[in-house]
Amino acid sequence: MAGKYFEDLSPGWRLRHTVGRTITEADNTLFCALTMNTQPLHLNQDFAARSEFGQRIVNGIFTLGLVVGLTVSDLTEGTIVANLSYDRVVHPLPVFLGDTIYVETEVLESRPSASHPDRGIVRLRHRGLNQRGAQVIEVDRSVLFLRRPAS
Repeated sequence: MAGKYFEDLSPGWRLRHTVGRTITEADNTLFCALTMNTQPLHLNQDFAARSEFGQRIVNGIFTLGLVVGLTVSDLTEGTIVANLSYDRVVHPLPVFLGDTIYVETEVLESRPSASHPDRGIVRLRHRGLNQRGAQVIEVDRSVLFLRRPAS
């Protein structure tokens, strides 16, 4: 599997994910439609132009999902059992249409599962950065990973 196993993820381990993704107007509009979010800051350019941002901002929940998604191929593809929690989500700066998002991951904690010896719990911190390197989101996430199978 492409993902990491529990044993690969020690506290302090860091990874800069190489894949980035540019957010389009269609991404933001479709996400808002799918989630029934009618916030004019996301959908109405005239309204948003008169806001403190001067333009539409990307839906923060879409940004969260994208940041987690950008980590999958390097981190959890085929080795995750479940996401257990998103403990803290911070949006220090807005994301705008046309921004490209990159992610850095840090392992904060890890421990074997008390109830399932073939699994372990890892607490991660993901930092989403725009194309200028400015942090636009930070999320702490607890994940239940598979342990490496015995060969």
